[in-house]
Amino acid sequence: MLKLKKRMCIAISCLLLLCSVWGNPVSAKEARERTEVLRDIDDYMNRNMKANHIKAASLAIANSDEVFYAKGYGTYTDGQSVTGDTPFPIASLSKSFTALAVLQLADNGRIDLDAAYASYFPELSPRDPRVHNITVRHLLNQTSGLNDKINPDMTRTPQFQSLHEANRLLTDVQVAHNPGTAYSYHNPNYVLLANLVESVSGERFSDYLSSHIFEPLGMNHTFSVSTTQQFYANETIPLGHYFSLGLSVGHSEPLWFIEGPAGIVSTAEDMSLWMLSQYHGRLLSPALMKQYHAAGTIGPYGMGWLADQDESGGRTISHSGIFWTYKSEERVYLDERMGIAVMFDSGLNAFVNYSAFIDGIADIMRGVKPESSLLNGRNMETIMIALILATLVWGVYAYFRIRRRNKRLTISKLILITVGRLIPILILLSLSPLVTFIGGGRVLPWFGIWTTLSSPMLWLAVWSLVNVVHLAVYYNVYIQNTKNGRLGADCR
Repeated sequence: MLKLKKRMCIAISCLLLLCSVWGNPVSAKEARERTEVLRDIDDYMNRNMKANHIKAASLAIANSDEVFYAKGYGTYTDGQSVTGDTPFPIASLSKSFTALAVLQLADNGRIDLDAAYASYFPELSPRDPRVHNITVRHLLNQTSGLNDKINPDMTRTPQFQSLHEANRLLTDVQVAHNPGTAYSYHNPNYVLLANLVESVSGERFSDYLSSHIFEPLGMNHTFSVSTTQQFYANETIPLGHYFSLGLSVGHSEPLWFIEGPAGIVSTAEDMSLWMLSQYHGRLLSPALMKQYHAAGTIGPYGMGWLADQDESGGRTISHSGIFWTYKSEERVYLDERMGIAVMFDSGLNAFVNYSAFIDGIADIMRGVKPESSLLNGRNMETIMIALILATLVWGVYAYFRIRRRNKRLTISKLILITVGRLIPILILLSLSPLVTFIGGGRVLPWFGIWTTLSSPMLWLAVWSLVNVVHLAVYYNVYIQNTKNGRLGADCR
């Protein structure tokens, strides 16, 4: 019996030894593959940040049931390294948190998504009776009938000081279209939703987010603020930047009331936990979680997310966040159980494709080599500098050519020249409505137009100045030719 037990022990020991021998190479292989993936991600982030003049960024990757990667890149203005725990403003990624807060209260029977927003505020007395038809779901889906043209947001003066003032915007407004009939992305929709959460819950909106979303998910370094000014009371938040002629210019964000649509500050570690929660579904009932991730009745915008499908047909939810000196991108691949978010210390710019960072990292995670594009900030800014220099060279050459002009100018010719030379000035003066048209009706402040298009604006300004000088010379030549013509006639 003892011999049998001894033989069994030896056999078990051998089996365990064989398992360990077989298991170690697999574990080592997985570790090596993970190391290679992380190395490729780091190389991709550093290379593309450099190609776009980005000083600092933070990356969050959730994969299956784990925080796969949370890392900071670059440095603060003072040289301090950015880490996975560095807080960044996430701008409009905040909307999905606000939507979740509303849905949690709906889950508890305290909010009816299809009830009129005004029914929760009996004191409301709007001039436009259609305001009474705006439901909570309309606000979530951005189909309330409000838009930037009839209800300014970024250009509002003065800005709101608290959520309690939010309902004032519904008093005098004339809605642009009947609620539920058209989509217009409009930040105040989510200011109103934050106000609803605060009113129904009896808690400050920021406190509600902390106790019902951040803390349950372990997002211990995430918080919500009311205005952009509060970024600068926290020295751990890197200074934001905008780009101009290849330079990254540090600048504070203009005052903007952002509680509800854009007020959350978070870290890569915390955003990884947030993305994990999207396919774990711990904070909502399954039925409402399905609604939370669904597209709206008009277009892909649902409840704080853009619902879509990727090339393989998998379900995705995504959102971008825009400030003039900060930017963020987030996409969750629900069927793949993978989420990627990137936060930057630089703002919206016509030459920087921030969403390409998400695409490239997703490719690396899938074992595909990411595509490289020549249309990056560095190359486009180089082209703009070349255009400005070429415009100056042409301006000097044309100046002397016009002065030496022997052919007599007619008044009709002078009018045509004047109209042609005023084109860049007219483009500059028309930038605000042009940007509004291109941006789907969003009304931007001039600072936002400047940070987005500073290099093209500088080129237009140089071109305009050159043309004004040329026009002055043309008119001088015309006057001199007219005088000489009169003197010649008198002499005859």
